[in-house]
Amino acid sequence: MNLHFAQKRLILSAALLLSPILFLAQSLHTFTNQVIEWHLQSEKSYENPFRNIDLEVTVTHQESGRRQIISAFWAGKNTWTIRFSSPVSGTYSYLTHCSDGSNKGLHQQKGQIVVEPYVGDHPLYRHGPVRVSARGPHLEHYDGTPFFWLADSWWHGMTTRFGFPADFETLATDRKNKGFNVIQFAIGFPCDIEPFDPRGQNEAGDPWDEAFTSINPSYFDLTDQRLEKLLEMGFVPNIVGLWGYYMKWMGVENAKKHWQYLIARYAAYPVTFSLTGETTLAYYPDMEEEWDYYKDLFRSQWSEVAKFIQENDPYDRLLTTHPGPGINDGKNPIYEMQYLDMVMLQSGHQAFATVPKSTRFIKEYQNRFPDKPVIHGEVCFEGMFGSSWQDVQRLLFWSNVLQGTPGFSYGVEGIWQFNTTEKPFGPSPSGHVWGNVPWQEAMHYKGSEQVGHSAQFVRQLPWWKLRPAPERVSKHADIEQIYDPYAAEVGEDLLVYFRFAFGKNTLKIRGLEPGAPYEFVFFDPITGKSYPPREGQSNARGEWLVPTPPVIQDWVLWLRPVAK
Repeated sequence: MNLHFAQKRLILSAALLLSPILFLAQSLHTFTNQVIEWHLQSEKSYENPFRNIDLEVTVTHQESGRRQIISAFWAGKNTWTIRFSSPVSGTYSYLTHCSDGSNKGLHQQKGQIVVEPYVGDHPLYRHGPVRVSARGPHLEHYDGTPFFWLADSWWHGMTTRFGFPADFETLATDRKNKGFNVIQFAIGFPCDIEPFDPRGQNEAGDPWDEAFTSINPSYFDLTDQRLEKLLEMGFVPNIVGLWGYYMKWMGVENAKKHWQYLIARYAAYPVTFSLTGETTLAYYPDMEEEWDYYKDLFRSQWSEVAKFIQENDPYDRLLTTHPGPGINDGKNPIYEMQYLDMVMLQSGHQAFATVPKSTRFIKEYQNRFPDKPVIHGEVCFEGMFGSSWQDVQRLLFWSNVLQGTPGFSYGVEGIWQFNTTEKPFGPSPSGHVWGNVPWQEAMHYKGSEQVGHSAQFVRQLPWWKLRPAPERVSKHADIEQIYDPYAAEVGEDLLVYFRFAFGKNTLKIRGLEPGAPYEFVFFDPITGKSYPPREGQSNARGEWLVPTPPVIQDWVLWLRPVAK
């Protein structure tokens, strides 16, 4: 299904919000793929509303009779909020069902929603949310429009470490201008802190109380503002529910309750979901002697939560998980992989030394899950350990994409934790400091611009038809030879990423029509410049020697048949 962000507050007048009786007597109006929200007031007060009350809403499309059951969420005090969206225009009726049937303010409330077709150019309103395509292991919007993923990683982006709105908009605008279309962040309890560390808070505090008896709605009110700003700017939020090792303190039932709330509050938006961050990572003090125990336990426990999400998300949002470094043991991120729609990888942060592992993981997981998109969720954050600079980012991007990943997830040391000059992140629970570069400096690292250039280049092609084609070049990279070329067919076209070194170029393209003319373009992944098209011709064996590129560096060759 399809949906989007908070134009809802423009649709509902202040008079309706202040008058629940009048509100329920009127039709609600929205547009396809946009969220509408409304509020119900409880006649009773409860000791723990979050635990004591379940409120569901049956929404029926009057023209087709299709029914959908969505959950309301506790918004604080005696208020419950319902959020709804649909990709299908028409008239909908709704009826509420409260677990306390005697609460007339919540139970058996009726109303009508009119959904009109959206007219405009916002990609998430026009095309709908992102999902896995039924036509192959790639991503698309709900209307079938292909979606090439380029994510930036803001793990602490919902906390006070990152100022809102000014700082938030500064970085988001920079990423938008560079071609990023996904922002991934933890919505509660981010990485590299212990539970209830102030570094994980926003201005309203923590998302839960310290006994895990109830959530803090005010925390999520502020999160709404940040999430809706991303949506307004056209980004797809990839919501990481919480970091994986918090399972140690929360337990499975609280993790399910956390996700029940996230689904009720955010699933109507055009978001994607990540089950958890670093599923297989134990809490740092536990890693030395008990990591194997926790990897096994967390894989099992997070499988149970993934099943719960799939069974309770009425919008069927794309679900993946950030696997963590524990997949080095050869096992999957969780045991029950059928509950994940997309497979994410994390190969490490050791610069060029990580590329062989990246290649091995891509091939391994594509073979294990041929029907699921396989993509890196985290790899070689730029600047981490004082390395993984833009040359590593270019190699990782192109080696990933030409092996069939439907995009790339980028990250930066200094941004994932949002260092500032006045407030460096400080040590993780392990005692180590990852880095102290402020995010304002790190956002200008060249890798972000250069992977953006490359993503924009790929998007002009029918990239969803891409097929790795190592046989089409005279030498091709593998796990041992990471600096050799990478090749892929895109329909009748051929893309080759290669590093041109000093000396005579010997790279040959194979499998061409003998004696046929071809047009080729050199794309510079450093500057984003495409050189003017030139023509070449294959020999009688269907081979063609690649001409010397303009500069000694890495290049992308785009070869296509000359139209007859």
